[in-house]
Amino acid sequence: MAFLTNEKLVIVGAGGAIGSNMVQSVLMLGLTPNICLYDIFEPGVHGVADEMAHCAFPGANISWTTNPAEAFTGAKYIISSGGAPRKEGMTREDLLKGNCQIAAEFGDNIKKYCPDVKHVVVIFNPADVTALTALIHSGLKPNQLTSLAALDSTRLQQQIAMQCGVQQDQVTDCYTYGGHGEQMAVFASKAKVAGKPLSEYNIPADRWAEIKQATIQGGSAIIKLRGRSSFQSPAYQAVKMIEGAMGGAEFTWPAGCYVNCDKCGFKNVMMAMPSKIDKNGVSFTAPSGTAEEMADLAKSYEHLQKMRDELVTLGIIPPVSEWKTMNPNL
Repeated sequence: MAFLTNEKLVIVGAGGAIGSNMVQSVLMLGLTPNICLYDIFEPGVHGVADEMAHCAFPGANISWTTNPAEAFTGAKYIISSGGAPRKEGMTREDLLKGNCQIAAEFGDNIKKYCPDVKHVVVIFNPADVTALTALIHSGLKPNQLTSLAALDSTRLQQQIAMQCGVQQDQVTDCYTYGGHGEQMAVFASKAKVAGKPLSEYNIPADRWAEIKQATIQGGSAIIKLRGRSSFQSPAYQAVKMIEGAMGGAEFTWPAGCYVNCDKCGFKNVMMAMPSKIDKNGVSFTAPSGTAEEMADLAKSYEHLQKMRDELVTLGIIPPVSEWKTMNPNL
């Protein structure tokens, strides 16, 4: 089988449901045969490695370990789902302290063992601040580390498609920006359905409010339906992000990017933006939308600042003015 690259990819949290789905997706998409599975839970990661062996993917070179030095050394790409999952009744923000402590250690391991890594994707919640924490601690450049944000947009796409009675991929240019949480900003003023402007479908205001709410609560709905947090969709989208970074199909759903942009008016946060991921890493442009959409984005940014400042108070990251001492690239 021909693979996109032979470089080492590390799956962090590989013993969990998201991690195991990522491994399988990487091999089915033919990204790299050289995959290291890392988890602190030995039976879980051992079991995933055995299951992948039982799949008998041609050319696969899978290793597994509970030792971070062994896992990270030589890594060129990393995807981390290595945080605690969200449970029913929890918000993403409820996971803030514990998962950001995990993210800090994750970033430290990158700096210590694989400072020449090419791209890192962080997908454990609350992703905006876990990814920011990892970036500060890792010493990487902002274009080298992204967080998962696409699911909010794909959930919006699904809701619009169901409302309009079309196949989901016929809905285009509908995105969410800002935070990956209750304060996300829904941008659909430029959306098209089967090539026609969404406005021509005359969705009543109360129904549109329901669509927005269903988008925001998309992750909670999965927990109620399946009894556990989403795992197939974040695994697939995260792998597609890494595929873009490896030089494969460009990833064009919104990604969480480090933003320090005077033109945008957003500074020193990780947030979903109009972006693309390719072999040069992640790049983004300034969002544009209606006055209401931009106001919602401003509120989301304010929420992200509050979460960031809480991490400073907890001592997990230093004050913004001191970031450069930990990561000169910021």
